[in-house]
Amino acid sequence: MTEAAAVRVLVADDQALIREGIASLLGIEPGIEVVGTAADGREAVELAVSREADVVLMDVRMPVLDGLQAAESLRRRMPGCRVLMLTTFDDEEYVVRALRAGTGGYLLKDLPARELAQAVRLAHAGVDQHDAAAIRRLAKVLDREAPPTGGGPRLDLTEREHAVLRLIARGDTNREIARQLFVSEGTVKNHVSHILSRLGLRDRTQAAIYARDNGLL
Repeated sequence: MTEAAAVRVLVADDQALIREGIASLLGIEPGIEVVGTAADGREAVELAVSREADVVLMDVRMPVLDGLQAAESLRRRMPGCRVLMLTTFDDEEYVVRALRAGTGGYLLKDLPARELAQAVRLAHAGVDQHDAAAIRRLAKVLDREAPPTGGGPRLDLTEREHAVLRLIARGDTNREIARQLFVSEGTVKNHVSHILSRLGLRDRTQAAIYARDNGLL
């Protein structure tokens, strides 16, 4: 059996100690190859393109181009490259901008090395990941920006699926949703999968935005 190719990762952070530390930690993880490091957003974009990175770990605040501007540039130049924002900031503005930039995740730097490596593998597999604190921030933004209820279009979902969608938009986990609706986590997962499929959405974040846009909060 042919061994799967390693995930090619670029680490972008303006602090050398953090940048090199993350690169060193990921470099010893199986199935991951660190193809370079960058000290600013513009360098990150150029290196990601020239070295054909699969995943870029991108700090938010960097000189020349910040991480979010760099993520938007990469989305245009390398649609197949996944960007994970890795930051100490869970500010609402950054979270929303990161989602609008099409990033594959918003993670905080206190993440253990093993979990960070797994996040890289999942990002390469197309799985979006967001820190729980970031999701709560997003939920607050959506709640403030929600239009008046009752005016949105009627969605082709069951009453229970509407309830699940509202709780997703609030930032609740599957376990929390199951507890509130008195069903199993497996049932919630099935509802979530059906909601995403029926509405043509990619992940829970898009579902939350959809709920806001349709007045379901």
